[in-house]
Amino acid sequence: MRQVKDQLGNVHEFGKVPSRIISLVPSLTELLVDLGLEKELIGITKFCVHPKYLQDQKTIIGGTKNVHSKKVIDLQPEFILSSKEENTRRTIDQLPDVPIYVSDIWDIQELKKVVVDLGIIFGVEDRANKLIRDLDALVKALQKKVVKKQSCLYLIWKDPYMVAGSDTFINEMLQLIGCENAIKKWGDKGKRYPILEVEDIIELNPDHIFLSSEPFPFAEKHMAELAAVTPSKIRLIDGEAFSWYGTGILRQKDYLEALTQELHLARR
Repeated sequence: MRQVKDQLGNVHEFGKVPSRIISLVPSLTELLVDLGLEKELIGITKFCVHPKYLQDQKTIIGGTKNVHSKKVIDLQPEFILSSKEENTRRTIDQLPDVPIYVSDIWDIQELKKVVVDLGIIFGVEDRANKLIRDLDALVKALQKKVVKKQSCLYLIWKDPYMVAGSDTFINEMLQLIGCENAIKKWGDKGKRYPILEVEDIIELNPDHIFLSSEPFPFAEKHMAELAAVTPSKIRLIDGEAFSWYGTGILRQKDYLEALTQELHLARR
């Protein structure tokens, strides 16, 4: 009997290895594939775009917050992978009575816990351990390139400007590349994704302003708008490298290392 506790504390027991999986979490769909469970994966959301070919091979069961419960039921899953942040309680309550593992990943340690748990559930501990080692290696590689902590704001939206707070996976990735989240000065204003006025950004005066490629598609014209009012260094950032909290960050290793080195070489 295999037993794991998900990240909300729900205990799941498995007398046999589940063979029909549905993923409601784009970031963790990649993890399932990395664990060698692609054949067992039968349903995904329309936002599960990595690996890209899955969209043509698996049943699309809706979005992360508007799951078509009938499609899920018809697929007769034996295991469903979900997320506290991306899937609503109403969505979960409408799903069939099968083990539903709820993830809640804010940092690398929590990601590693999910990797370990899925390794146990599906009997792929060796693959899981390999991924853990790769994640540890990524962390060490980035830490080696950090010279001195620099302050930053990571913008995810415009009109109004919204930034990533300190209790997000984005914040964890910022820490890894040697950037301190400037919004911490204000205690995150009580939100995970605080809203800021231009005047707030000017007052915080971070060393760097990062404009993410998602969910708002920031572009060079938005860089120019901020450059006109703040001396901060502004750059466009690949949002997937910072907000997709699965093992997909391993494929962003070269990008993250190059970015970290560039930030800290410029600091010297």
